[in-house]
Amino acid sequence: MNPAILERLSDLDKRIVVALQGDGRASWRAVADTVGAPVTTVVRRGQQLLADGVVRVAVVPALAADGRYDSFLVRINTKPGEHIAVAAALVDNPDVRFVTLVTGSYDVIAELIVRGGATRYPRIIGELQSIQGVERWRSDLILHVYKVSFDWGRQLYGGHFEVDADREVGTAAELEDCAPEHFDEADRSILSALRDDGRETFQNIADRVGLNESSVRRRYDRMRAARCVDVLTLIPSAALGMEAETLLTVTVHPSRLEEVARELARYPAVRYLAALLDENALLCEVIAPSATELHTFITESLAHLDGVSGWTASMELLYLKRGFVETPWWRSQLGYS
Repeated sequence: MNPAILERLSDLDKRIVVALQGDGRASWRAVADTVGAPVTTVVRRGQQLLADGVVRVAVVPALAADGRYDSFLVRINTKPGEHIAVAAALVDNPDVRFVTLVTGSYDVIAELIVRGGATRYPRIIGELQSIQGVERWRSDLILHVYKVSFDWGRQLYGGHFEVDADREVGTAAELEDCAPEHFDEADRSILSALRDDGRETFQNIADRVGLNESSVRRRYDRMRAARCVDVLTLIPSAALGMEAETLLTVTVHPSRLEEVARELARYPAVRYLAALLDENALLCEVIAPSATELHTFITESLAHLDGVSGWTASMELLYLKRGFVETPWWRSQLGYS
């Protein structure tokens, strides 16, 4: 993707993106109704955004769909000049769910999913820590997820876009209906097609997996209704004018952990919020239009929450993978083919 494309996005382009964040598989007519523009215009602009790699839509199974798991936050220091190569190697690993380049005390931050429980962690990190360029590795168990916001872009437009409360929950994957035995081979084939292209038509998927269109639609609707899939709309934050994407590790008095988490989850700028095992801490991912707005959030909101004793921060420079899906723009932004 040419970085200059981001500078040419119109307000309508941004509204289309925010609508797709609400539902990446919404029909173009539904998107047009949301943004208040003609369907033909929305189809043309939306398809161009996808073709240019500004937006990628992918449908992935909820975490519990592959059985028991533990999630670890991994913070990595690399040898000088090796941070991009290390991050790229993490992108290629199927157990890594999220990868970003950051400022601050670390060079790379990632999320590692360990299937079958934490006892398998030593075997997995043995391979990852041997990646050439890794110098120091710190990991922390993610105890509980309080919030995952899929449509953070709606903060740009106030109340114009309706909120689907069911999507903004971090524990949806814990439902029993998402256990591996609830997915058969046909379900997995459908999800594989939708991971490649989250807006693929049910008819094309049916032709690919050898089912009829109504069967594919029914199976997808069942999985979606049970919240056993996540519909991801990936876009560089800069495309929506969000220049301050930051990971905060917030230290909280133990007796106030739940209360502080509930307060932080209320803010539209908070995209992700989870409790960490170490240091009575909350991992808080904040996305704001600028450093000025980030400063306002920290000084006028975070600093005044009863129980917060401090924080450390790393600004995200470029995320390469989210929800197990590689972003379509990171290689071109770094000059890779």
